[in-house]
Amino acid sequence: MKNVDTLIESAAELAERGLSKGEIADELNVSRETASWLVERSGTDSDAASEPAPSPRATTSPQDIHVDWNAIGRDSARLTQVSKAMADIISKEGDDVGLTVGIEKAGVPLATVVARELDTDLSAYGPAKHQWEEGDLDELGGGFSRNFAAISDQECYVVDDTITSGTTLRETIEAIRARGGEPVGCVVLVDKQGVEEIDGVPVYSLINVVSVGRDE
Repeated sequence: MKNVDTLIESAAELAERGLSKGEIADELNVSRETASWLVERSGTDSDAASEPAPSPRATTSPQDIHVDWNAIGRDSARLTQVSKAMADIISKEGDDVGLTVGIEKAGVPLATVVARELDTDLSAYGPAKHQWEEGDLDELGGGFSRNFAAISDQECYVVDDTITSGTTLRETIEAIRARGGEPVGCVVLVDKQGVEEIDGVPVYSLINVVSVGRDE
């Protein structure tokens, strides 16, 4: 994906497939606000379906950074090597960790390798943003997949692909604690916010993106 126009086309395709704006945000590794803007620019938003599509440049887009790690995700060998690096970073957080929690969708394949490298069980968490269209995320709820290990009274690692705002990691940490687990560390491929900790849990990333600019 080379430019905003391509992202708008991708958002339109995902919207036409019936994905929520939260799922579109997850697929494109952008914020929910950016996902909404992309869908609106594409003219596929339900409220604007009967109106001509606005120009992609007609309004100011949200300030965001798109992360495309398809070159890693499409190749199992590359994905494994990168995940091993993530496991190496997070391993310093404890010797008695029994569970690795992957955040769906993209965090789960990364977490699978991390769990194997660190000899833990594997759990998968589906965040509330996958149900999000418009409104307050607090009214929605995520959940753990029953096809993976259950959260119990043990220490956990948390794995995801990208931090955009930190909301999803915070939600996952709270959900783990609500089930009796205790997250001891989080690790992601890319951190767009420079987060060092969330709710007392240290956060590590392979790549930390720093936005450099000046005020007008």
